[in-house]
Amino acid sequence: MTGKISQKKSVKGDDEFVLYERIRELIVAARRAVARGVDLVQVRTNYEIGRHIVEHEQGGERRAAYGKEVLSNLAQKLTNEFGNGFSLTNLKHMRQFYLLYAGRISQTPSDLFPRRAIGQTLSDQLTATDGQMRNASSPFQLSWSHYILLTGIKNDDERTFYEIEAMQQGWTLRALRRQYNSSLYERLALSRDKDGIRKLARRGQRIEKPEDLLKEPLVLEFLGLSEQARYTENDLEAAIITQIEHFLLELGKGFLFEARQKRFTFDEEHFFVDLVFYNRLLRCYVLVDLKIGKLTHQDLGQMQMYVNYFDRFVKTRAEKPTIGIILCKKKHGALVEITLPKDANISAREYQLYLPGKEELQRKLIEWAREVGNE
Repeated sequence: MTGKISQKKSVKGDDEFVLYERIRELIVAARRAVARGVDLVQVRTNYEIGRHIVEHEQGGERRAAYGKEVLSNLAQKLTNEFGNGFSLTNLKHMRQFYLLYAGRISQTPSDLFPRRAIGQTLSDQLTATDGQMRNASSPFQLSWSHYILLTGIKNDDERTFYEIEAMQQGWTLRALRRQYNSSLYERLALSRDKDGIRKLARRGQRIEKPEDLLKEPLVLEFLGLSEQARYTENDLEAAIITQIEHFLLELGKGFLFEARQKRFTFDEEHFFVDLVFYNRLLRCYVLVDLKIGKLTHQDLGQMQMYVNYFDRFVKTRAEKPTIGIILCKKKHGALVEITLPKDANISAREYQLYLPGKEELQRKLIEWAREVGNE
């Protein structure tokens, strides 16, 4: 009986040693490559570590039975030799990263780190493929910190959307976290039809027509204004100008800021547009009027006049029709619908000064999808 137990412990120890040595070689080689300035090697290495862990767990019932213990032991050994970055939590992230991305990557794991020639070490291999890794179309374009955040998103479509946007827009981790916390995906999806939601997941946000700019609500928590505090439209405008970089990020792609309180004169009377932007993707002016009180038909009529003026006297023939957006605390959907013609390039959009509850928006999106599906 004693002999059998010792034999089992020995086999278990050999398994763990082989797994440790494989992952250790990956880390050593990757760190040498990083020292030479190879970008994204850490992400690829973590993907490979995740693959080794998953493949080791799938090696049979015996390995699966003590998988958690193996991972803890592995974390301790790697941390002892390499320091921070290989905690049990991080190893679980690497495992999850591989499980989520294995099916989406066109390259196989062996393509990421090709099989070594006889006598070639993994370190030599990384050196040899340094240029290839820089120039090849990599399935990984973001930092490891970005992917840790992304792997925490359960919905596949939502995760894909944020990954595409982060890559295309060059979002920092802070920007990605802010867009996720502000529920950008849900806010865009709720303003689209079923086909539009599918496109969001496949290719991110594309700006091809005025409707593509719209999301609701606009989240302006970065302004530092309180919902309970008294503030005027001038206060709101001043706060936006102070945080114009954040406001442009919230507006979306392609926006350039042109003017504040843009004056134009018509029939010897002066008029002022609160904020004037230009969208280089749509090649048109975007006028924004700020309202903190109840939206009225006079507000809509005023914006229609602003848009008409820009279309007739400001935009060139090569530019697209001007877009007008009334940013208000509370819109009146029926009023907007009955006041404006169906083809009007004007919309009212609500704003809020705090981050929305993701659960509530996700519930709305599910309910909306069900309604569309039943039509």
